[in-house]
Amino acid sequence: MSSGCRGYAVSRRAVLGASAGTLLGLNVRSLLARTGTDAKASAEHVILFWNGGGMSHIDTFDPKPGRPTQGEFSPIATSVPGLQISEILPQLSKQMHHAALIRSVAGTNGDHGRATYQLQTSYNTFPNLQHPGMGNVVTHELPQLGDLPAFVSVSGQGTRAGYLGQKCEAFFVGRPGEKDPYLAFPEGVAAMRGQKRLEALERVNAKFANRAPSSEFDATQTATKEAVRLMQSPALEAFELEKESDATRDRYGRTEFGRGCLLARRLVEKGVRFVQVNRGGFDVHYNAFPAMQAHGEVMDPALSSLVSDLASSGLLSKTLIIMLSEFGRTPKINKDAGRDHHAGVFTCFMAGGGIKGGTVIGTSDEDGYKPKDRPVAVPDLHATVCHALGIDGAKEVITPLQRPLKLVDGGKPVMELFA
Repeated sequence: MSSGCRGYAVSRRAVLGASAGTLLGLNVRSLLARTGTDAKASAEHVILFWNGGGMSHIDTFDPKPGRPTQGEFSPIATSVPGLQISEILPQLSKQMHHAALIRSVAGTNGDHGRATYQLQTSYNTFPNLQHPGMGNVVTHELPQLGDLPAFVSVSGQGTRAGYLGQKCEAFFVGRPGEKDPYLAFPEGVAAMRGQKRLEALERVNAKFANRAPSSEFDATQTATKEAVRLMQSPALEAFELEKESDATRDRYGRTEFGRGCLLARRLVEKGVRFVQVNRGGFDVHYNAFPAMQAHGEVMDPALSSLVSDLASSGLLSKTLIIMLSEFGRTPKINKDAGRDHHAGVFTCFMAGGGIKGGTVIGTSDEDGYKPKDRPVAVPDLHATVCHALGIDGAKEVITPLQRPLKLVDGGKPVMELFA
């Protein structure tokens, strides 16, 4: 059992906002990660694409040609003989030899909130208890690589660390490509002047520490030092997308999602363990097909470029890419030309990180209502990620109320995915 990160009780953003902020005017979020082991890992990094709203499995990765549930899109061939995906993903179809699909994920929650919670944490909601998400678990268990945060969430807040503590919280990037004002001295404060303020703060803190030593103050000191280290680190260059060529930015797409994918690539190149890229708009109760066509136009170039670039650099073998949503959409098309919530079966896309490319795990039935074979439970997905990273998902941590809880709520890795 492990007590985890809870001793780190104050985030860096909070620390600099409350104390150093009075001298510097800057804030930085929690950035530390706990040292662990990944001796058996096939992956070192994870990029999670979270598609909020419930992405249609039939209109993306599990087409049903010729069936009443097909909808307006036709299937297209991919780089894997016999494997078809939706026509809205033409560029990604050429990268499917790097990817795997689990077409038999069996959900249990049709409500957005409860389903999101389980897909991101492996646990069902429980009163007065916040379970950590995938990124928080990875931050807790694996050592930080370099100066950048271990867990970065892009275009939306990441999961909360819950009982793992502030040390395992995500660093939030609101708009990829835009500079974070909290990672520099305020406008009008030159570097030398800012450094003098930091030195003054250190002297004040040292006096206070001698007069009233405490574990809480030690944590605050650690937070401040780590925040300043990040602020001064050359690794911050990873966030500067303008350093990429125009051709590269065009290839990913001049969209927020495209910039998010490009940023994710740059972050894992700098050692970030877990990047979560968030995108909503998949709750297509009305006019589903124009909406999904628009999603494809944004997602397809960005995701295919990411997979291709990581494969070319050799980093794909160390980086597990996952695309998840809280559930699928109903195979039956409703009276408003939309699809409703459907937890019975949906698809998970994976690539890299030791995954066998061109693999399909499980199938849904002929109309996409439920698993036909090899059902995969939600905790199995989390167990699979842990397996890829060399993390023991059955490991127990102790909550502040002294309750032992496993990192993953049961589940078994989908071993057929791995070479």
